[in-house]
Amino acid sequence: MAEARNGNAPKASSGGYEINADMFCKRLKNFYTNWKENKQAFWGSADAITVAAPPPSEDLRYLKSSALNVWLLGYEFPETIMVFMESQIHFLCSQKKASLLEVLKKPSKTSMGIDIVLHVKGRNDSGSAQMEEICESMSRAGVPVVVGSIAKETPEGKLLEAWDEKLKGSEFQIVDVSGGFSEIFAVKDEAEIISIKKAAFLSASVLKNVVVPRLEVIIDEEKRVTHSGLMEDTEKAILDPQKAKVKLKAENVDICYPPVFQSGGEFDLRPGAVSNDENLYYEATGVIVCAIGSRYNSYCSNVSRTYLIDAEPVQGKAYKVLLKAQEAAINALRSGNPASAAYKAAVEVAQRDGPEFLSHLTKSAGTGIGIEFRESGLSLNARNDKVLRAGMVFNVALGLQNLQLQNGNPKTQNYSLSIADTVVVRDKGPEIATAASSKVYTDVAYSFNDEEEEDKPQPKAETNGVESVISRTTLRSDNQEMTKEEQRRQHQAELARQKNEETARRLATGGIGSGDGHSSSKPSSEMIAYKNVDDIPSARDLMIQVDTKNDAVLVPIYGVMIPFHVATIKSVSSQQDGGNSYIRIIFNIPGTGFNANYMPTTKFPSSIYVKEISFRSKDSRHVNQVVQMIKSHKRSVAMKESEKAERATLVTQEKLQLSKTKPIRLSDLWIRPVFGGRGRKMTGTLESHYNGFRYSTMRAEERVDIMYQNIKHAFFQPAEKEMITLLHFHLHNHIMVGTKKTKDVQFFVEVMDVVQTLGGARRSMYDPDEIEEEQQERDRKNKINGEFQAFVKRVSELWEQPHLKDLELEFDIPFRELGFHGVPHKASAFIVPTVNCLVELIETPFLVITISEIEIVNLERVGLGQKAFDMAIVFKDFKRDILRIDAIPSASLDGIKEWLNSMDIKYYESRMNLNWRPILKTITDDPEKFIEDGGWEFLNMEASDSDSEGSEESDQGYVPSDVEEESESDEEDSENESLVESDEDEEEEEDSEEEEGKTWDELEAEARNADKEKGDESDSEEERRRRKAKVAGKSRVPDVRDSRGPAKRPKVR
Repeated sequence: MAEARNGNAPKASSGGYEINADMFCKRLKNFYTNWKENKQAFWGSADAITVAAPPPSEDLRYLKSSALNVWLLGYEFPETIMVFMESQIHFLCSQKKASLLEVLKKPSKTSMGIDIVLHVKGRNDSGSAQMEEICESMSRAGVPVVVGSIAKETPEGKLLEAWDEKLKGSEFQIVDVSGGFSEIFAVKDEAEIISIKKAAFLSASVLKNVVVPRLEVIIDEEKRVTHSGLMEDTEKAILDPQKAKVKLKAENVDICYPPVFQSGGEFDLRPGAVSNDENLYYEATGVIVCAIGSRYNSYCSNVSRTYLIDAEPVQGKAYKVLLKAQEAAINALRSGNPASAAYKAAVEVAQRDGPEFLSHLTKSAGTGIGIEFRESGLSLNARNDKVLRAGMVFNVALGLQNLQLQNGNPKTQNYSLSIADTVVVRDKGPEIATAASSKVYTDVAYSFNDEEEEDKPQPKAETNGVESVISRTTLRSDNQEMTKEEQRRQHQAELARQKNEETARRLATGGIGSGDGHSSSKPSSEMIAYKNVDDIPSARDLMIQVDTKNDAVLVPIYGVMIPFHVATIKSVSSQQDGGNSYIRIIFNIPGTGFNANYMPTTKFPSSIYVKEISFRSKDSRHVNQVVQMIKSHKRSVAMKESEKAERATLVTQEKLQLSKTKPIRLSDLWIRPVFGGRGRKMTGTLESHYNGFRYSTMRAEERVDIMYQNIKHAFFQPAEKEMITLLHFHLHNHIMVGTKKTKDVQFFVEVMDVVQTLGGARRSMYDPDEIEEEQQERDRKNKINGEFQAFVKRVSELWEQPHLKDLELEFDIPFRELGFHGVPHKASAFIVPTVNCLVELIETPFLVITISEIEIVNLERVGLGQKAFDMAIVFKDFKRDILRIDAIPSASLDGIKEWLNSMDIKYYESRMNLNWRPILKTITDDPEKFIEDGGWEFLNMEASDSDSEGSEESDQGYVPSDVEEESESDEEDSENESLVESDEDEEEEEDSEEEEGKTWDELEAEARNADKEKGDESDSEEERRRRKAKVAGKSRVPDVRDSRGPAKRPKVR
C-alpha cells in the first residue's frame, strides 16, 4: 500500500514504467520560466533549488517534494535528491531510478539546453561523495550562493539527513521556496484537469451509487452500523471503482483521506476530521454528514453532503441558506476575480437570507486542490486577494457549525451542516466536477412519518392483485400517497429554479451562443485560364472551341482566338433563323445583380467589361454542340468551385497514423453518405488504427479517415426490428465524404434481403420452406450483430489505452423501450434516447441531439382530444435554431415526460405552437429583462392559468406574434371548446352584435367566414393570413351546423 499512498502510482524503481518526455520538457519549461520571471517574488532570489523526496510511507500525507516528482516525472521517486541549477539538473538516486531518468537527457538538452547529471548511489553507500560533487557544481568562486529548499519538510532517512547536514555545514544561504512551487502548481494544464475531473466523478459516483443506497438500507431496515464501518466500506468502493459503476482502472485510483461519516451530535467540519466508532444516528431531526475524497493519477477531488432526517423547519431553512451561499461562492470563481470574492459572496447570501446563521458560517469557503489536497496560498477566505486564473481548481467547502435545536435530545440538539464540491475555473465560468451527486434539498431531506402514514387511509386500488410494498425511506418531497405525476411536478419545479439560475449566470457572462459559425460568402478563387499567351492553343479554323483542360472558351474576334474563363460566362443560348444559326454568349458584369464578391469586380473596379457576344454560323450542328459543351463544362466548374469552397471551411485534421500491428477490421460495410460518381456502388472495410478509423473500398479514390479526436458521439445500434445493423459517428467538425460535407458518418450492413415471391399464392405459416427461411434470417441477423459487437468491444478496449483514454470515447447503444415516433424532418421516424443523446439513425437526414446542449423542451399542442403533439427543443446556444419534432402520438406523452424528468431536463407544456425566433431574439436582445421576468416561467401554463383564467397564455414581453395573431390564438382556443363558447369576450361581442340588429342569416354567414379564416389550429400563420385575404371574395350558403357544430378534427402538420 506504500506505493499507492505515495503518488498513487507504483514506485519508479519498478520495471515496466516510462517517463513521458514531452510532458517533462513542457512542465520543466514552465518551472524555469516562472523561476526566472518571479525569482525575487516567489523563489527567494535562489540561485539553485534542491528538492529531496522522503522514503515511502504508509501514512496519507501531502508533501511538495512528492508533488513535484509527480508533476514533473509522472511518478514519485522516493529517496531521490534533485538539484536545479541555471543550466544543469542533478539527480542523486539508485541505479534503477537512474535508468528511468536516462531517457530525459536528450530531450532536455534539445528543448531547454539543460544538462541532466545522474549521480548513482550504491545500496550500502552513504552518498557523501556524490553530495560533494553536487555542492561543488553549485559553488561559485567568491560569490555567495543562495539555495532554495522546502523549509517545512523534515528530512527522513539517512540519505536526506546527510544531505541536510551537508547543506547546513556549507557556506550556502538557505531560503524557503515553498511559495514558488505553490505558484507553479496553482494553474493546471488540460491533462491535469482531466485527471481531477475523473477523480471528482469517482467521488460523486461513490456517494451517489454506494453511500446513499447503503444509508437508505441501513435506515429502512434499522440496522446498527458504526461510522468507522461505513468508512471502511466506502474506502473499498473507492479502491474498486466498478462497485460505483465507474470505468476506471483500480491501479490508478486511491483515497485522499479516509471517508468521513458523522452523526449523533458530534461534528467536526475541519479537514482533519475522522469517523468515530459510534453508531450511525438516524432518528427524527438527525443529521448525517458524509465527506469523500478520491485521487486519480495522484490528483485529488472532494465532495461532501449533509442528509437530514425528519428535519425541523429551522433545519431546512439553514440548509437552504447554506446551499445558496455555496452556489454564490462557486459562481464567484471567475478568472480575474480575487480569491476573497468567493467567501464574500457566501457571506452576503447568509446576511440577506439567514442572518441568524452568519455567526456559525465557516471562516473559509475552501482551498485550492490538485496533487496536494490543500494547496497553500489558495485559501478562499476574506483576506486572500490572489487573482484567480483559468485552470485553477478549488475544493469549495462551506459549512454551518455548532447549530442548536431546542428539543432536549443530546443526539440532535447540536448539529452541523456541510456542502463541498470540486470546481474548475474556466474562461467561461466555473465548472462543477462533482455535479453527479445531487445537493438539492428535496434530494437530501428524508421523511419517516410512520404515525402520519397510519392515520392516512390506504389506497384501495390494486395492481394485478399484488399489494404495493412502500419503503419506509422516502424523500421529504415525496408523500406516500403522491402519484408519479405529482412527484414529477415537484422535480420539475426544482429544475425550473436551477435552470433559471443557470441561464441567468450564463447570460450575465455573455454566454448566449456563438451562432452557426457560418461566415459570409468569400470571394471566388482567381480565374486564370492561361498564364501566358504562349499557352493558348493554336487553331487552324476560326471556330468557337471549348478547352475543358484549362476551363476556357476560345472565340474568334477579328481573326484572333480570344480566351474567356468559363466562370465569366453567365449564360449561353442558340437559335435558328432561316438557314443560319446564332449563338449568344452573355457574361457576368458589374451592376447586373451578380455576386458582389465576384472577383473581377472587386479586383478591377474601373475596367470595361464585355456584356455579350453573338456569332452567326451555317453549321447548326456545331452551334448546338458548342452550346451543350459550354453549359456542361460550366456546371462542372461550378461543382468544383462549390466543393473547393466546402473544403476551405473544413477544420484541418491530424494525419492518420496506421497501426503497426494488424488493425481491428470490419468488412463488407456500406457507408452513408455515399460516395459520388458513376458506376456500381461497392462495399468497403472499416479499420481501426492508432489515432483514427479508415474506411476504404476497392476504388482508390473512395476512402474516408475519421480521427478519434474528432468523434463527438459514437453509436452502435444492432438490428432488432430494423433491416440494418449500424455504427454511427457524430463528429465535432465536418469532413468530406466524396464531395459531400458532413458531420455524420454511418457504416451499416443489411441483415435481411428483400425477397418477393413470384407466385401470388399466400404461403402457410407451417410451410417448411418458410420456417427455414425465417431461421436463416435470424441466424444471419445474430451473426452480423455478433460481428459488430466484437468490433465495438475491441475498439472500446483500444480507446482505454493511455494515449486515447483522455478523449473519454465510448459507444452508446439506443434504448428502444424509450423510443417514440415523430417527424423530425419530413418523414415519420422512430426516435430513441441513448445515455448522452436523442437519435434517429435509420432514416436520412440523421438526427443526433446532444442532451447536455439542451436548455429546455417545450411540448406543444398538448391538450384533451389531441391525437398528437409537437416537441420544440431549445438549445443553450440561443443563436441556434430550435429543433422541432412534430406529430408525436399522444400515447407517448407520459413516457417522454418521465424520460425528460429522469435526465434532469426542464420541460413545459403549451396548447399551441410558439413562434420561437422572436422569443429567442427578445431574450438575446434584453437578457436582463428576461431574468427579471422570471426566466423561462413565462412558458409555465399552470402558473399562467392560476394567475388569471382570462389572461393571455404567456407574458406580454414574450408573446411570439403581434396583436392580430393573439386574437387568432384566442379563436383557436375557443375552437377546442364544446357547443357552448366559453370565451367571455366572444359572448360580449355576440351580445353587442345582436343589439345592433343583425339578422340570424348575417350572424351565421359571419361565423362561417370566421371558421374559414382560422382553419385548423395546426395550420401555419401564413396559411391563416392567406385565407383571410381570400375569404372576403368567397362565400357559400350559411350552414347552421358549420357555425354551431363541433370543431373539426385537427390535422397533423
